[in-house]
Amino acid sequence: MRSAAWAACAALTVGIAGCGNALPGTRGRARPARPPKRAFSAIQAQSQITSPPTRRGPPYAVGERVVTLIDHSRTVSFPGRRPQPRTLVTVVRYPAVGSPSRLDIRNAAPDRVDGPFPLVVFGHGFAVTPARYYRLLRAIAQAGYVVAAPVFPRENAHAPGGPNESDLVNEPGDMSFVISRMLAADADPYALLAGTIAPHEIAVSGQSDGGEAALAVAYDRRFRDARVRAAIILSGAQIPSVDALSFSAGGPALLAAQGTDDTINRPRNTYAFFGLAHRPKYLLQLIGAQHLPPYTSQEPQLQIVERVTIAFLDRYLGGARSGIARLEQAGDQPGVARLVARP
Repeated sequence: MRSAAWAACAALTVGIAGCGNALPGTRGRARPARPPKRAFSAIQAQSQITSPPTRRGPPYAVGERVVTLIDHSRTVSFPGRRPQPRTLVTVVRYPAVGSPSRLDIRNAAPDRVDGPFPLVVFGHGFAVTPARYYRLLRAIAQAGYVVAAPVFPRENAHAPGGPNESDLVNEPGDMSFVISRMLAADADPYALLAGTIAPHEIAVSGQSDGGEAALAVAYDRRFRDARVRAAIILSGAQIPSVDALSFSAGGPALLAAQGTDDTINRPRNTYAFFGLAHRPKYLLQLIGAQHLPPYTSQEPQLQIVERVTIAFLDRYLGGARSGIARLEQAGDQPGVARLVARP
């Protein structure tokens, strides 16, 4: 019988050929012998002196890597099986060397000339996988962000025994664990993504239950991760039966998006936490939109979400002052979308 991690990995769609590429502290093949770190550092330093870099800027080519992250400090249980360490098959997209017109390039060399890049960790919704959000996640990576999207072990579409929403309370911890492993990969000079992540520019995002997990990582007293500077919540809400959200001045910037005709996550749920949040905060209302389509396939809503998301990240992770004007321009589309802005 295949493991849960392999089943989740095999179910991902085009562009993901398989699992097994490991970050530091993960399962993977034994690494070949390495030269001393001192030699690597000397070569790197010399290249920086003799070859002044020329920044390219977005749009970038997008590299893709699928890694298996194993959290031995926590367990997950499946029907008829013993508890096992939480295993997160994670799809990582990042700015890469190459032509922006190409589809995702598996294991491509990252663009270290323009890096390091901010990190965005994305949580998928119930009974789907990150593959459903391919267009949105790719657009974010192409704009200059490293995007890591884990497959939640019990809520994904192919979980053994079927998706189970009771595991939602464990997913904020999954997102924090992914942040830690991505930062570890950035610090490892021999990892593919070495030196590509800006450690103090981190956002969490998610849709539906993934949005609930991201909201908890950003604002819940129990799950708050102080490394997070911005949160993008797509038709999400507070996790039921956990501590109240704790918003404070100086906390992560917030972008909330919500379809006005969503019958799964009612608009009032989003409006409730948006009302409690401190500035800076933004509410993107997608007029007449439902729960999942505006984040996966529905146009022009998906392009609006992409543009608003990137402008928000550019402002609150990248520090681009133009981000607010771009955000407001993209979010106000008569008859389709309106933006409530509280910079």
